[in-house]
Amino acid sequence: MITAVDTSVLLDLLLPDPAFAARSEAALRKASSEGALIMCEVVYAELAGLFPARAALETLLRDTGIQLKPSGPDALWTAGDLWRRFCLNRPRQAAIARRVAADFLIGAHAMLHAERLLTRDTDFYRAVFAGLRLASP
Repeated sequence: MITAVDTSVLLDLLLPDPAFAARSEAALRKASSEGALIMCEVVYAELAGLFPARAALETLLRDTGIQLKPSGPDALWTAGDLWRRFCLNRPRQAAIARRVAADFLIGAHAMLHAERLLTRDTDFYRAVFAGLRLASP
């Protein structure tokens, strides 16, 4: 089973979050034991801000077995289309303030390249990405 990993789960481990670190680590280990772990460019970029050198991030990815999987045009289009629909259905200020395109890129990438998304933000992904299988810590 291919699992796409959301930034939130990795931040729990890296920062570390006292409320979620242990659960996120266990969920990541379980997903890894069940198959491949992948991430999209957005997750990579969000993580890159935490590391002083690229080599440190690459070491983390090697140690966890998470592979960077390019999104491709289909996932990018899907993300933009869903973001547009989301924003049209809500007052512009509220929609933009609560959700940025990055969340939609992560979800669309998971829909097209994985069998599930490991995230703490299950309510959002369940509401916007119908049919996307989710796992949570």
